[in-house]
Amino acid sequence: MNITVIGTGYVGLVTGACFAKMGNDVYCVDIDEEKIEGLKNNVLPIFEPNLDTLVRDSQKRGDLHFTADIKEALEKTKIIFIAVGTPMSEDGSANLDYVFSAASDIANNITEDSLVVIKSTVPVGTGFKVKEHIENILNEKNSSIKIDIASNPEFLKEGHAIEDCLHPDRVVIGAERQEVFDVLKNLYSPFVFNHDRFILMDIKSSEMTKYVANAMLATKISFMNEVANICEVTGADIKNVRVGIGSDKRIGFDFIYAGCGYGGSCFPKDVQALINTAESNGYTPELLSQVESVNYNQKRVLVNKVVNRFGKDLSGLSFCIWGLSFKPGTDDVREAPSLVVAKGLIDNGAKLKVYDPQAIDEFKKAIGDEYLDSIEFFDGRYDALEGCDALILVTEWKEFRNPDFERLSQKLNNKIIFDGRNIYDKRIEQQGFELYQIGC
Repeated sequence: MNITVIGTGYVGLVTGACFAKMGNDVYCVDIDEEKIEGLKNNVLPIFEPNLDTLVRDSQKRGDLHFTADIKEALEKTKIIFIAVGTPMSEDGSANLDYVFSAASDIANNITEDSLVVIKSTVPVGTGFKVKEHIENILNEKNSSIKIDIASNPEFLKEGHAIEDCLHPDRVVIGAERQEVFDVLKNLYSPFVFNHDRFILMDIKSSEMTKYVANAMLATKISFMNEVANICEVTGADIKNVRVGIGSDKRIGFDFIYAGCGYGGSCFPKDVQALINTAESNGYTPELLSQVESVNYNQKRVLVNKVVNRFGKDLSGLSFCIWGLSFKPGTDDVREAPSLVVAKGLIDNGAKLKVYDPQAIDEFKKAIGDEYLDSIEFFDGRYDALEGCDALILVTEWKEFRNPDFERLSQKLNNKIIFDGRNIYDKRIEQQGFELYQIGC
């Protein structure tokens, strides 16, 4: 099939590359000409394992094209995916400016009947508004072109996005006509050999499904972090509790690890957007509001532990932070706990030495110029330890799981570890380390 994907961010680039891998002819469009030129030369704007290989190989075969000229792309396709960003507005609602800008571009450049598929995460009812927007422009041009609209939310996990896209556990499609369902099922059939994985529904329910999925996962995280805080004040061990409840198949082990809060491009903005949607329809979502509140407070847990150990005035002290991305396997630092931890420590007078295998450049952009003078960045995890008063682990990259504790003890001024992801065993205390964890 011939496909256009508008947007070469995280979702658009992964989606386009995976469609191309299956032999489709894919045009990825973006208004950022510099980004497009980079992509043509296999310079990716994001880090995602194996994505670079997928993009390079698909371009080499001629199945994947990058362009800033949407007219060029739409001349060759009539299945159009909108995969642009929907960042959070100041009031917590989803900013749909990029979505409607893409819709305008579609209306002004399509030359035949087309199917517009919204893959961006959008509030309930957006699909119909986009359709109306496109049809209004077409009517103003006295065009006889007809469009269908569909919702096809993504469920990609950063760090595992290629696998999730190529082998999805479900494909949710929202549409108004059976013909649209048939087209999209045909497009996804190479990815889904078990056709029970197709979940077909109306457009509004499809749009809601994405928000509810992320809100449910965020709820599990905040719930477990709340329990971890209760464990800490009562003397229970959250790691034992997790094993005890995770063994219940109704609960499971996914997303019940206590830690220093969730971040990223999805959970924070999608929970807030769902709250905003509820409130704009006259309902107060008390549980979701508390999910967000717990997560906000949880990001300061590590700072509080450091202050409790060293005192509020951290002047003259230096701390090493391992891990800056909001999770392993990505360079994404949006809403990352590391930003809150770093700012909190610096605000109390500390200096920082930090290391992350992928996210340093993005962290530098996000932290703010006023903090950069207090941070030293390193290319090696052990180099960053030199002369620090404690190690603070924020992101659980695999290379941090089994470090050389003898080297740690030689480089640190104090044998102190603040473990924000509970990846270390209490037995390291037998080696003379003070270990501070979440809920233990």
